[in-house]
Amino acid sequence: MKRVITYGTFDVLHYGHMNLLKRAKILGDYLIVGLSDDKFNAIKNKRSYYTYDQRKMMLEACRYVDLVIPENTWEQKIEDIQKYQADVFVMGNDWSGKFDYLKDYCEVIYLPRTPEVSSTKIKYYLSHIGDKYVQKVI
Repeated sequence: MKRVITYGTFDVLHYGHMNLLKRAKILGDYLIVGLSDDKFNAIKNKRSYYTYDQRKMMLEACRYVDLVIPENTWEQKIEDIQKYQADVFVMGNDWSGKFDYLKDYCEVIYLPRTPEVSSTKIKYYLSHIGDKYVQKVI
């Protein structure tokens, strides 16, 4: 069995995330997702709209995802690769080169992002444009 592992916050889950998860799953038989927990997000200066448990539930409902594990630190990736016997590590190409040190443990692949969508863009839209739309409807 070929195991693939990826990591992320996966806040405001969208079709770009689904594209990444689908393409990651195609690379193997079993997809493990390391999901940044709320404390780790705070360390990264990120604040999620959804809690860790809510984001985990959404990922577990995705047909491409076989297992969701908590991501608590930057340093845990080697341990996770070994523990879960991952053959392939996958990240979006906005991280190109950042995880090349993992090539000693498994294959490292950077997949192209879905360019027209991101959680940041969605959050911006909802906080700026969305408010104006809601005010017109009310």
